[in-house]
Amino acid sequence: MSEQEQKINTTEEPIEEIQKEEVEQVQSDDPLEEAIARVQELEEQLKTQVEEASKKEQDLLLRTRAEIDNIRRRTEQDVEKAHKFALEKFSKDILNTIDNLERALATPANTEDESIKALFDGVELTLKELISTVGRFGVEAVGVVGETFNPDLHQAISMQPAEGFESNQITAVLQKGYTLNGRVIRPAMVMVAA
Repeated sequence: MSEQEQKINTTEEPIEEIQKEEVEQVQSDDPLEEAIARVQELEEQLKTQVEEASKKEQDLLLRTRAEIDNIRRRTEQDVEKAHKFALEKFSKDILNTIDNLERALATPANTEDESIKALFDGVELTLKELISTVGRFGVEAVGVVGETFNPDLHQAISMQPAEGFESNQITAVLQKGYTLNGRVIRPAMVMVAA
């Protein structure tokens, strides 16, 4: 090797050594920077997890409130129905009494006799009072001759052609039907025009 090459090599060595020292210095700083970067990364992950947990808790809170509102609404509806339809069984039982009083009034009798006439008047007044009383509690009669047949309210016993009636009109009521606050407790038994 010539002297010049040696000088160049000697000048290159310090440069390589300086570069190695810088690299080592940077590498010695790298663990600190890596640790800082890792901490920042972990902080970001923690922040994301906290936000997700917060959203989940908020969602759970909203769902819980909605469920409580639904339960409250259902309970109010159940209580309302219980008040409206508490008399359903009693009403069904009292309908037999109304039917019997109506049958008693429908029997042919000698209305010229004062004692029989007084009896009929008493039965008629009793029936009117009973119908008025059950009416105050929401019981209403259904099934009127000439009314259009409604399968929700009426039970057709037979269908026959009838003069003076259109198709699907009630021609005769065999037994009155009743509703309690709009709910059918007994359908009317009717004959329908064909």
